[in-house]
Amino acid sequence: MGGVVSGILIVAAVIAVGYLAARLRILGPEVQGALTRTAFYITNPALLYTVVAGSDIRAALGTDAPLALLSAAAVGLLYWLLSFLFFRRPAAETAVGAMASSYANANNIGIPVSLYAVGTAQHVAPVLLVQLLVLAPFYLTVLGLVSGTRISWNRMLLQPLSNPMIIASGLGAVVALTGWQVPELLEKPIDMLAGGAVPMVLLAFGLSMAGRAPLQKDDGRTETLVATFLKIAGMPAVVWLLGRFVFGLEGQHLLAIVIMAALPTAQNVFLFASPYGRGMTVARDVILCTTVLCSGSLLVIAWAAG
Repeated sequence: MGGVVSGILIVAAVIAVGYLAARLRILGPEVQGALTRTAFYITNPALLYTVVAGSDIRAALGTDAPLALLSAAAVGLLYWLLSFLFFRRPAAETAVGAMASSYANANNIGIPVSLYAVGTAQHVAPVLLVQLLVLAPFYLTVLGLVSGTRISWNRMLLQPLSNPMIIASGLGAVVALTGWQVPELLEKPIDMLAGGAVPMVLLAFGLSMAGRAPLQKDDGRTETLVATFLKIAGMPAVVWLLGRFVFGLEGQHLLAIVIMAALPTAQNVFLFASPYGRGMTVARDVILCTTVLCSGSLLVIAWAAG
């Protein structure tokens, strides 16, 4: 439990620095975008490459990827059912809510939390791959169909192949599976860039939290609260049940994947909803609420495991 608590406090401290920097106007609004783009295209791919290259990729994909897919499908279907029975929201808004309840911030928040809480980030890559290769295309297809927007199938099929984090993960998987020894002149610069990934994304996220007021009246407050509960409580419970009784996991491995399930909603959900103009408020508020509340969820998980 001590490692999880320390991890949460370290991550929260760096996020707080970014938040205070924005509130005190030390950094201009353009800095967040610059940090985010640098992390997305350079430092985070470098970190993912090093994590995947040094991990047991066969073991991770054999359990973590199927578990991530099954749990995301179960929680997303539960949100769809609740929306059909109680919310009566249009299909596009329901799709965004379902995605917000099951799409974890495995990259920006998952990597630092996993590193500091359980000592490894090897469980991040399978979750990220499932989300980018399966969940994102699925929800984008649904949004395109129900929003009346023409779908570019070529772009959708090629989108994962143009994502730098997917490319880096793929290269890392090749190295891990083949056992190839990367030359030091290539490995050291990658390691240096990877070292800047965690503080950079946490600072950017702290900057993004300044000046937001969630849960405004008549802005899908009920849907936001339900999706938030499913993300930080329902999904970890589903993963624990599946991991323990279906996949037979226990100990540190089980703790790591439950922590991944308890991560806040990814900012990609808002990005995916934006072009269609549907469910954007709910997506934004769920991201903020789950980010604030996930610390409590992670502490409960650490206490239960400890």
